[in-house]
Amino acid sequence: MNTVFDQMLARYEIKTSNDKRNAIHEVMQQITLLGLYRAGFFNKAAFYGGTCLRIFYNLKRFSKDMDFSLLEKDSNFELDTYFEAITDEFKAMGREVSISKKAKTANSQIESAFLKDTTEIINIQFATERAIKIKIEVDKDPPLHFKTEHKLLLLPQSFMTRCFTLQGLYAGKMHALLFRTWKTRVKGRDWYDFEWYVRNGTAVDFTHLKERASQSGYNGKQAFTKELCIELLKHRIKNTNIEMVKNDVMPFLKETQETEIWSTDYFLQLADMIKFE
Repeated sequence: MNTVFDQMLARYEIKTSNDKRNAIHEVMQQITLLGLYRAGFFNKAAFYGGTCLRIFYNLKRFSKDMDFSLLEKDSNFELDTYFEAITDEFKAMGREVSISKKAKTANSQIESAFLKDTTEIINIQFATERAIKIKIEVDKDPPLHFKTEHKLLLLPQSFMTRCFTLQGLYAGKMHALLFRTWKTRVKGRDWYDFEWYVRNGTAVDFTHLKERASQSGYNGKQAFTKELCIELLKHRIKNTNIEMVKNDVMPFLKETQETEIWSTDYFLQLADMIKFE
């Protein structure tokens, strides 16, 4: 008999190994959200980042990591409290998972734009297939002045997830584009999401972006204005290897031809189309 997990997985068109891995990750993410919901997690925290955009706004690219922000600073918050609810939910869906805390390291190839000493990180992986895993990050000292809303998810069953508004999600993505620490790789997924926001006419929550910039990233003498934001982004674009950007995002796309138009000039023109709240 197929498990609920298998039934959820069957909804996806799977032709390649990348397709299968991406689909498994997304089913795992949905089950994790349900477990967190049952345990009352969204009374204290909100979902944001590319995975949130994928699940609730139909972003075409897949994602693996899940980012959450507490609604207010709480240094005593422990994600361990929710481990049992998550594992119980997976059991109900027919799968066994293990959860472990991940040590923060300073030498990872791509550091999260929001990875601070106050960020708690866990990995959720199958007990029998440990290479299949998703990562959760929770910011316990979040930049504030963001708005949230409750978004409906119908699978594995109907439930609500507290999410950043679309404008707040865009602010988080702009912060990542401007201030993410890049080493030997770039994160093309950030640029894919940026293109999506511009194409959909979304406005950046500039108040929240300024809050993020002041907490981590911007330390210039000049005031952080909308004009400066565009200037900094264009500087970043000019110094980014677009071929590396394409290579990073390819495994998360079913329609890879979307990136054929990507170039430095393409993203510079997108930068001129940014809207602010």
